[in-house]
Amino acid sequence: MKKVKITVMKTACYTDLIEKYENPISHACEMREGQIFIANGWKKPQDFCESAWESISAFVMALSHGGENFYDGWMKNKKSAMISCNDGFRPVSFLLETMDAEAE
Repeated sequence: MKKVKITVMKTACYTDLIEKYENPISHACEMREGQIFIANGWKKPQDFCESAWESISAFVMALSHGGENFYDGWMKNKKSAMISCNDGFRPVSFLLETMDAEAE
């Protein structure tokens, strides 16, 4: 099983949708572009957003176990995937890449 590098590529914030539809919340997403996390195999990295993990974990699991070439050539690097979290107000795009390093 391999480690998987998770890089925050893009963050967005749709204030018009937040103002119109979201109830005030005390803790919003804190992901920052360029931030890097390392998944030790299929395990969620420490301090990684639980909601975002639910969106990407199946791809992390597949990559860590040797999965590749999702959707018949979707990604230029067949050992990667670009996955976004499911937050419709503050979506975050993550680049997932299989590392050469073995998971512990």
